[in-house]
Amino acid sequence: MIKHVTREQVEEISEVKEEIDEELETLYNRTLKKFNDDKRVMGHVIRVGEKDVVVDIGFKSEGMIPLDEFGDKIPEVGEQIEIYVDKIEDQHGQLVLSKKKADFLKSWEVLKQKYADNDIIEGKIIKRIKGGMVVDLNGVEAFLPGSQIDVRPITDFDAYIGKTMDFKIVKLNEARKNIVISHKEIKEEALKEKREELLSQIQVDQVLKGRVKNITDFGVFVDLGGVDGLLHITDMSWGRINHPSEMVKVDDIITVKVIDYDTEKQRVSLGLKQLTPHPWEEIEQRYPIGSVVKGRAVSITNYGIFVELEKGVEGLIHISELSWTQHIKHPSELFNLNDEIEAKVLSIDSEERKISLGVKQLQPDPWESIEQRYTEGMQVKGVVRNLTQFGAFVELEEGIDGLVHVSDLSWTRKIRHPKEVLQKGQEVDVVILEVNTDSRKISLGIKQLETNPWDVIEEKYKPGSMAKGEVLKILEKGVIVQLEENVEGLIPMGDMSKKDRKNYTKAVKVGEEVELRVEKVDRDERKVILSRDDLIMNEEEKEIAKVISSQENATQKIEIPEDILNKLQTDEKSEEEKPAKKEAESKKKSPKSADKKTEEESAEEVPEVEEADEEPDAEAEGKADKKKTSKADKKEEEALAEETSEVSGEAEDSKEEAVETGAEDTEETAEEEADEDNAGKKA
Repeated sequence: MIKHVTREQVEEISEVKEEIDEELETLYNRTLKKFNDDKRVMGHVIRVGEKDVVVDIGFKSEGMIPLDEFGDKIPEVGEQIEIYVDKIEDQHGQLVLSKKKADFLKSWEVLKQKYADNDIIEGKIIKRIKGGMVVDLNGVEAFLPGSQIDVRPITDFDAYIGKTMDFKIVKLNEARKNIVISHKEIKEEALKEKREELLSQIQVDQVLKGRVKNITDFGVFVDLGGVDGLLHITDMSWGRINHPSEMVKVDDIITVKVIDYDTEKQRVSLGLKQLTPHPWEEIEQRYPIGSVVKGRAVSITNYGIFVELEKGVEGLIHISELSWTQHIKHPSELFNLNDEIEAKVLSIDSEERKISLGVKQLQPDPWESIEQRYTEGMQVKGVVRNLTQFGAFVELEEGIDGLVHVSDLSWTRKIRHPKEVLQKGQEVDVVILEVNTDSRKISLGIKQLETNPWDVIEEKYKPGSMAKGEVLKILEKGVIVQLEENVEGLIPMGDMSKKDRKNYTKAVKVGEEVELRVEKVDRDERKVILSRDDLIMNEEEKEIAKVISSQENATQKIEIPEDILNKLQTDEKSEEEKPAKKEAESKKKSPKSADKKTEEESAEEVPEVEEADEEPDAEAEGKADKKKTSKADKKEEEALAEETSEVSGEAEDSKEEAVETGAEDTEETAEEEADEDNAGKKA
């Protein structure tokens, strides 16, 4: 049966439907607004599956929560629980819920309130991370720094994993949801009252017990029951220790003495060695001077060894007290660290707390009878142990060395370093020159094995005599020539210009045999000084020098070989012709001026010619066999005769002066003769 509905009824039904739709939309919008304002809502469990829990929150669809978010507390069907709306719709159009996030937000609100009220909370340490530990605070993970675990430093962090402890929130970050907590603050507050009580009772020299809290390189921190005191390493033992860990360990209970207390800074200085008597008391009775003691080498320096006789008592063995005879550069040559050393007590200074010890005093001093064993002039054998710039050390017996100075190695050679004649390990004969027991030194000599040859050398190498030798070295200061008798000759050139020195050094070569004239003998420098001008003399000049040096008497007549004399005269005539050629050339250029000049010169020279004519007449009476001997030749003979007389009479004059003087006279005579001839022609 079809019921007819009027238009009015239809309109009325439409109005009712619109009202219902508006009401439903309003209810739906209210639900969405609620989720936007607070994502935590209450819901009831409608089904518990193997993996998920289905929860109805009064939304158009149910939501699912992973079962593992509930942990051990699995909900029952119909149970009301608080959940967190993670997503209104996922990709499948389903509602996504979270029980874990709801619990986190609930716990976060509780923690915020605890932080605001400065309350203590309980948590469980679940794992270790860099810098500290992670603590579970009822679903919220917090960071516990390692320095905030306890009042004392922690060495074993793993021992705290799984422990439930009380904590205090020291920092809370709302935006990042981070929390930093501390257990140390709780313990410090608990010890605060006890600390104040202890600080009010602490006094200097008070003896207390404490627990070793921390060990550093410079000392130990001791917990005295709420107050930390420092036990410095220097106050731990009267003896020498390298590190505090040698005496104590962390958590050890030790007895200490209060040696200082700063009430303002609340710092307590502790001492351990102060509980025992000072070891330097009655030290002289325990270690009398001259007694033999034993100890351990605790330190080795470049100047000696510190020996620990007992805790807090050390003696020094100076490097000079290690051996009577050995030249020790460092104590480590004889002893090592921690060696047990036996020594004799030499002196004690109780005020300065110093004890001097000696090792060599345990053996007899070999220098006490040294003068009986070695006397001056004695010839002995030894072994070269060391070579230095100034000499060689020769071991005469074990531990007894003598010095051969470089000046006592040779009479004739100028030795610059002993290695030129000696080697390490070489056995040599030496002569005792001096024994000094005060300075413990013995002077030795090698050249004294032979007679001083300088008397013979001075006799052989007289000034003016000729000497043969081989060129050894060519130096800036001169040329060294090896002569006979192992004597060095010196051709000095130190005062010459560079140019002249270069010309002279070009005249010789190393290894060349030369024959030179002796200037003088220098015994101090062990040198025979030779003439440097002999280096550049020609053969004829050298022959003349030989003849001159061979004359034994100044009055003995010098006979120069005729071939040498003719050669010398030929050279002089060639020199004589040079001015005449120049004069002829000048006449060609200016005849009138030349004639005028010649007349003037001739007029001036006439008196000199007359004087010069008188001298050849005197010479002609003694030399009738030479009818046409020129005036230049006669002058030359006179000059040579005079020079020979000077050389023979004065042994110190050099051959260079003799030759140069003769040459100068010859040139002057040749010029005079030329002028005389011109003057005669004019007349």
